[in-house]
Amino acid sequence: MLLRPLLIPPSADFWSALAHSLLQNGPLADADPQLRDLSGVRVVVPGFAHAQHLKAALAACLGRPFIPPRITTMSAWLSMLPPEEHEAVATPGSERMMLLYAELRQHAWLKKLFSARRNTDLLPLAQMLLTLFDELTTALLPSMQLSPDAAEERWHAALEQLPLPARNILSDEAQLVWSLWKSQLDSSDATAVCFARMMRLAADADAPLIWINSEAPDSLQTAFLKAYGDKQTLLPVLPDWRANAVASMFARAWPEILDEDGRDSFLALGAGEIVTPRGLALSEAGSLEEEARCGAQAVINWLQAGKSRIAIIAQDRVVARRIRALLERAHVFVADETGWKLSTTRTAAAIAALLDVVSTRAETVTLLDLLKSPFLFPDMADKAARVMEIEHAVRRFNVLGGWDAVLSALRDAPQARELLQRIAEQASLFSGRRTLGEWGEVTSAALESLGMRDALAADAAGSQVIALLDMLMQDCQAVTHSFSFSEWRAFLSLQLESTPFVSIESDRRVVMLHLNGARLRNFDAVLMVGADADHLPSDSQETLFFANAVRRELGLATREVRQRTQLRDFAELLSAAPEVVLSWQSQKNGEPNAISSWIERLQLTLERAGADKPPMHRAEIASQELRSMPPVMPAPVAPQLLPRKLSASGYNSLVACPYQFFATRMLGLNGLDELSDMPEKRDYGDWLHAILKTYHESVRDLDVAPAERESLLREITEKVFAEALSQSAAALGYYARWQKVIPAYLAWAKEREDQGWRFVAGEKRFDKILSWDGGQVTLHGYIDRIDENDDGERAVLDYKTKPLQILRDKIKEAEDHQLAFYGILSDVPVSAAHFVALEITKDKTGDAEAKNYTDWQQMLEMQIAASIGAIAQGAPLAAYGIERVCVYCEVRGLCRKGAW
Repeated sequence: MLLRPLLIPPSADFWSALAHSLLQNGPLADADPQLRDLSGVRVVVPGFAHAQHLKAALAACLGRPFIPPRITTMSAWLSMLPPEEHEAVATPGSERMMLLYAELRQHAWLKKLFSARRNTDLLPLAQMLLTLFDELTTALLPSMQLSPDAAEERWHAALEQLPLPARNILSDEAQLVWSLWKSQLDSSDATAVCFARMMRLAADADAPLIWINSEAPDSLQTAFLKAYGDKQTLLPVLPDWRANAVASMFARAWPEILDEDGRDSFLALGAGEIVTPRGLALSEAGSLEEEARCGAQAVINWLQAGKSRIAIIAQDRVVARRIRALLERAHVFVADETGWKLSTTRTAAAIAALLDVVSTRAETVTLLDLLKSPFLFPDMADKAARVMEIEHAVRRFNVLGGWDAVLSALRDAPQARELLQRIAEQASLFSGRRTLGEWGEVTSAALESLGMRDALAADAAGSQVIALLDMLMQDCQAVTHSFSFSEWRAFLSLQLESTPFVSIESDRRVVMLHLNGARLRNFDAVLMVGADADHLPSDSQETLFFANAVRRELGLATREVRQRTQLRDFAELLSAAPEVVLSWQSQKNGEPNAISSWIERLQLTLERAGADKPPMHRAEIASQELRSMPPVMPAPVAPQLLPRKLSASGYNSLVACPYQFFATRMLGLNGLDELSDMPEKRDYGDWLHAILKTYHESVRDLDVAPAERESLLREITEKVFAEALSQSAAALGYYARWQKVIPAYLAWAKEREDQGWRFVAGEKRFDKILSWDGGQVTLHGYIDRIDENDDGERAVLDYKTKPLQILRDKIKEAEDHQLAFYGILSDVPVSAAHFVALEITKDKTGDAEAKNYTDWQQMLEMQIAASIGAIAQGAPLAAYGIERVCVYCEVRGLCRKGAW
């Protein structure tokens, strides 16, 4: 017998009132008063958290030990039902989606209709359609079992609700959805299988049933309740939203939460005293960080006050996650029932990095992300060193991607090359078209080969990622369509995006949940973050394809129904919790951010009734007295770190700023080279150095005639720039720039040759020990070019891609000691030095000669000996660089100039 629903007002006493009613007048009243054995009754609750509330309420009412009723959820009850012979098996959701997707991608007009640029853009559409299909099945399946034409009749009746122009606009998309739904609806549909099992439970009803739910039953549940009630006593229990059961202040502020029968009479007559909700407070914050900080402190204060059931309602997910981070910093664990997408975990990021490397063909940044993943080759002892070798190589040669280019850059690092080769071998297997099961096997095998599978399985989130991959391989065995790698990757990403990470929690004193997750649950205190107009009410889910009138006629949830349900959840939360703090940010991006209109309506209702407004809540953070330690200019002393080698750029760094020298040359804190998809000026300089070295060596060794030298230089230029242009077309600008310089450079070279100088060597490395009393240092570097004249005198030349006048000014300033350093470095005495301009000024180029070069070398030798000797004796290395030096300094953040 299906009894009239038992309606219990939504409040903190919901479960207590329900327990009293069930023990006095409900199915539990027939239990033996002496034995208190209630196990003859079955109770279905929305979730297992509600089972604990019901047991606690029954225990409080009985005041003695008892055998509780058989409490379960509908999903758990269905899972315990043994399968029948010839019973249909539900098609897995992933299989349904990919079968539907395979059908959608066959129709080019569909991609045009939904503005899909590529096939994979239809995957989210397939997922959305399946959600809508499940809604339609839930609403229409019971009536279709009574009459096969019932669905068509309701469909045509729904279309009749629309005016003719709107009906024509809707017809294409809506008719498509309707046709697809009917074509895929069969006995293996998951909703149909669930309904069939529910009706089996009803047919085998063996005990009275108490069915508790937080909202009215849908079509499937209604059919089940009726069928079960024909066999056994069945008592539905629902929250009471009649006018006399809801607090007057909430009914007056939000009349739409009331049942329609009593709403008009309540608004007409008015009833009850309107008072400020007990325990309700507002918390206004000026920023996201302030809202999170105050929220975290409020939770800590509640814990210190002895509250053991605290809820954080995450209307603003960003603020909620920040609160969680702050609480974990304070060693407060948060049981997160909202869950976060599996795609946001670092384990999913590792798999995404592997697939990104495959799709981009070893794009450098993506490759480095994969190499630095802790799940890749976790047992390799020297992995960090090999990864560093790879990163230095690709940055040094500015390799932007491509397996051949990356492997070529590692020709001098065999171990690192071998590591990369193993990844390349696995990446090569992701090719062609395969079934989903085959793609899953290739992915799983790659994870196994790269040592990632075991490492992922040892991680809490990683084990769920591996389980998801294995489940997809199993579920999609029946899908025989072939898919490309991009489709497999999009499908796997969509599954990771749709699957929540479920963590194992033992401490549940602080729970984070959505607003609907708080239904019929008791908490000692509640903090809602994001109580502003943007987040409360939450954005309603998309209701594509069907207008509200059509959805209403078909029995689907409309926007109004969804919002009323959420408002009821909000009213229930304020009614049930003894202490509630509603928090929001009053300012966002410099603009005012309004509080939720629901809260404003409540405030207006209280003000009209002369009641007090909800007070403002402020969680004050305990102040701490800190000792002042103003920063000072760093001046480290480190004779034990004195470098054994010194280059020209290293000495220039010491002169420019001793602290910069300390950080970069003594501590080795040099920044990594930046990767750039555009050639930079340093690349241009490297190309010109290679061109001129080859050219002058050819002229020297082959005795090239003057008339043939320009063609030789242009031929060498073509070879060098051909390789550069193959890597980046943007090198064309530098190529054209050098073409203009060639005639002027050849003219300058002829003039120099006429002066009696001839090329001796280019790009030659030198090492020389500079000694003094008590110490020595090895000078080292490459000299761009060495010339010699008929008298045996030598000159060093340094190429610069700068105009001549800038180079002359550089020598006058005498701040750059590069030329003098090269003179000291040379294995024979050098009498002259020049900067050679590789830029033209008025169609000419030239060189800037260093004056008093011999004296400059002698002075520099003494300066190097004095400076290095002072460091060895403990001289402080202060950060006294001038602003012109500091503005480009890599370690300015370390010395913190500007803070002292």
